[in-house]
This record gives sequence, structure tokens and C-alpha cells, in this order.
Amino acid sequence: MNFSVTHKDSRTAARAATMTTDHGEIPTPVFMPVGTRASVKSVEPHELKDQQVHIILANTYHLYLKPGNGILEKAGGIHSFMGWDQPLLTDSGGYQVYSLSDLRTITEEGVRFKSHLDGSTLYFTPENVIETQRIIGSDIMMPLDECPPWPAEKHYVEQSAAMTVRWAERARTHLAATTPLYGHSQALFGITQGGTYAHLRKEMTSQLVDLDFDGYSIGGMAVGEPAEEMYRMLELSHTLLPEHKPRYLMGVGTPENILNAIERGVDMFDCVIPTREARNGRVYTRNGYINLRSARYSDDFTPIDEGFDNHVCRHYTRAYIRHLLHVGEILGLKLCTLHNISFFMWLTRSAREQILQGSFSEWKEHFLRQFNAGQQSRT
Repeated sequence: MNFSVTHKDSRTAARAATMTTDHGEIPTPVFMPVGTRASVKSVEPHELKDQQVHIILANTYHLYLKPGNGILEKAGGIHSFMGWDQPLLTDSGGYQVYSLSDLRTITEEGVRFKSHLDGSTLYFTPENVIETQRIIGSDIMMPLDECPPWPAEKHYVEQSAAMTVRWAERARTHLAATTPLYGHSQALFGITQGGTYAHLRKEMTSQLVDLDFDGYSIGGMAVGEPAEEMYRMLELSHTLLPEHKPRYLMGVGTPENILNAIERGVDMFDCVIPTREARNGRVYTRNGYINLRSARYSDDFTPIDEGFDNHVCRHYTRAYIRHLLHVGEILGLKLCTLHNISFFMWLTRSAREQILQGSFSEWKEHFLRQFNAGQQSRT
């Protein structure tokens, strides 16, 4: 994997770069739609390409459960299995260490889960998580980590972050002892932890940088902490992480979160917001989000976002999509999902264009004023 910074903003830490994998180039900043189980819900791979999606994310834990390593290996890896020929990133299952806290036990060796599907026992170690991601065949892999909750006692976060570094070193060692299975290279990112304790972030990030990963993920954010605390950690992180390596903020987030993180030097994002909220009828516009399930849109024959150039806005009205949602037609969920993905791709693509033009700060402030004002006018 190659990564080159094209342009840096003169007033902030924002930067435009290009990441190159064997499955294609990724211009950054970039948003990655979430395809947890080898599918971005309700959307076909060719439709993702139509929305200018350059990379998607899948989850190691869920793919390990279904379809399982045997099927994925027989299929020739995830790209062949799902018909996606562009870059793909896999989370390690570390988030499930956080989200399935009632179903897991953590030791130095790794994590023992009870499957959320059938209660069977699963063991994840830094080594077998790398082996599973070799079988999946993702372009970018994540090592097993622990994402502590917020708030958490400093002593617990310190122990957790230190173990994440030890797991990362074991993952890197095992990566070097294995080879890709499908003829394309695979990169491995390190994941920084430390909660909102600045001294822990500094210490653990320094240790990960010494291990020289292909890129770095900023973990342990968007788990309940105030946005200001997240931004404080990002301000710190961009001064600690190498300039010549990509930076990935895991699980974030809203349009405001994304732009404020780009301002602080982040290159990559993923979040379920565009797809999950679409399934509930919430769609994003340049003037805030709207809930199309509301009766107020039953006779609104305007597009979701007037003047926004995407397939959904060109061909469908709020009233029609609201009707589909109201009567339970699957097409309604799909159109909302396509629109939201299109919007989030436009957001990061526009941020990149503004960085290249030297006008990112002004554009960001203007966009957020417009977005928030439009939202407030409807509440």
C-alpha cells in the first residue's frame, strides 16, 4: 500500500492524499460505507460505484460467524464472494469486545466470546484474527484491540491500552509469518487507544509508531464521550502520528464530526449512520437531516435536497419515498440508503476539493452554519 499527501491546508491540519492498494486508488479524505456482513444493506456493488464509493468496510467477527472461513476461502476471498473489485477494509472484531461486553471474557491471550447467534464459544487472539483476515482477503486489516467504554477509570484504560499495544505487536509478528492467499497485498494498521487521557494516548501512540504499521487507526472514540473530548484527542493524535501514514478515525460519524476531524488531520472514516438512519427514514441534506416518515412530507413533491445532483434527487420526490416507507416497500429503504451514501461521499469529496483549493476552513464553516440552521428551522 502506498500513501502520498497531495496538499496540506495552510490554516488547519486538514490534508488531501491518495492511498493506493492493489484493488485501486483511494482519494482522501474518504468515507467508507459499512458492509458488516459483506453487504452494504440494500445496495449492490455497482450502485456503490455509481455513488463514487472507493472503499467499503466489513467486519471480521461477523464474517467469521457467517459465512465462515471455509466458505470465504472456497470463494477466493471477499472480493470474489461479494462481487466487489475495489478496496475493502476489515475491522478486527475489536469493537465487538466493547459492544458484546456481557458475552466475552478478556485475558492476555485474547478474547473468549459467546456467539450472539447461538451461544457457542469463540476464541479470538491477535494471531487467529490475522489468519481470518488473510482468508477474508481485505486490502487493509486491523489488529485485535480492546475498546474501553466511556467513562472508565484511568487504571483500567491504562491496562487496556497497554494490552492493545502488546496484541498489536503479536499481530504484526504473525502477519510477517503468513502470506496473502489471493495474489494481492494486505496492509495492517495499528489502533491507538487510551480513552480521553492525554498522557495515555501519547504513550501508547508512541509505542505503536515504533512498531511501524502501514497506517494508524484512532480507536476508542464515539463511545459516549462529549464531542469536545474527542476533538481534544484528535488535536493531540495528529501531532503524534506520522505525516506519511494514513489516519483512520473508527466509527465516526455525523457530518459535523467528520469535518471537525478532517480539520484535525484525519483521512478515513466509517460509520453506520448513513445506512442505519436511512432504514428509519432519516435522510441527510445540505440543510440538515429530515425524517421522511413524517406526515408533513405526504404531499411534498420536491426532491430530498433541491439541487443536489444524485440519482434519487433527480428522479424521486419526498412524497413518493414517504409513501414507500409508510406502506413498507423495500424500495423506500433503498432510496434513502442510496441518498445518504451519496451525501456522505459528496461531503468528504467536497472537503478534499476545498483542501486542494486552499479554502477548506471557509467552506467548512459555511457548510456547518447552513446545515445547523436548516436543522434548527425544522425543530
